[in-house]
Amino acid sequence: MKLFDLSGRVAVVSGAAQGMGRATALAVAEAGADVMCVDRNLAGAEATAADVRAFGRKALSVDTDVSDPVAIAAMFRQVDVEFGRVDFLGNIAGDGHLAKPEELTIPDLQRVLQNLVVGRFAMCQEAGRRMLAQGRGSIMNIGSLASTTALGRGHAAYSMAMGAVVQMTRELSTEWSHRGVRVNAVLPAQVINPSLAARMEQDPTLEERFLKGIPAGRLGQPDDIKGLAVLLASDASAWITGALIPMDGGNLAMNAGGTAGHLQAAVQSFRAEK
Repeated sequence: MKLFDLSGRVAVVSGAAQGMGRATALAVAEAGADVMCVDRNLAGAEATAADVRAFGRKALSVDTDVSDPVAIAAMFRQVDVEFGRVDFLGNIAGDGHLAKPEELTIPDLQRVLQNLVVGRFAMCQEAGRRMLAQGRGSIMNIGSLASTTALGRGHAAYSMAMGAVVQMTRELSTEWSHRGVRVNAVLPAQVINPSLAARMEQDPTLEERFLKGIPAGRLGQPDDIKGLAVLLASDASAWITGALIPMDGGNLAMNAGGTAGHLQAAVQSFRAEK
């Protein structure tokens, strides 16, 4: 469909070596976009770029620390030279830190805020300047359900930062939408990545606890972002801006005291066997 066609457009995607970043890069490439694949893991970013080229698109990979505004500015100058425009930003990469609030050090908090707030704003600012100059563009910030609800389990620094990402999204949308630049945020629940997989391996009860709050009955997979990425990058979402879009298997919709349907079915099955 023409509404979803990204032919002739250029996407900059951070965190492109793996997870939702890689899935986003491949999704927009399949829809027609050329892609700048950004990641500290240059080998991983280049592997994604190679897969983008397999779709017949232009792709470059770059090792950029997305917590460093100077490095971000240099990366976008490279985009100017190699691509000449920016139509979509997948603003995905960024590190958190787990610690009990009473034990969280100020340097660790500052590092998380630098990664997830300052760095993401710098990415938005650099992309936004170029999009404003050309009169169109779309930014997809990856937030988290932790931006609007509390997770506990040592997520204070991460949640504070993600709350800022949500407000950044709303403010930029309000400032830029009338000039053709849309800014939205996707708020995932638990999406499997190497870090989460390692945590679940260390704590065998963790996945079961997560699933109690997810009516769909499974954790997220990186490919779950693909449809949203193409939608938000394309003209199909021309009047969607400033939105906070849950990608959570129904987590946010369910009352804290509710029981997910898949758990009810499991209990009924267990009783039937008895």
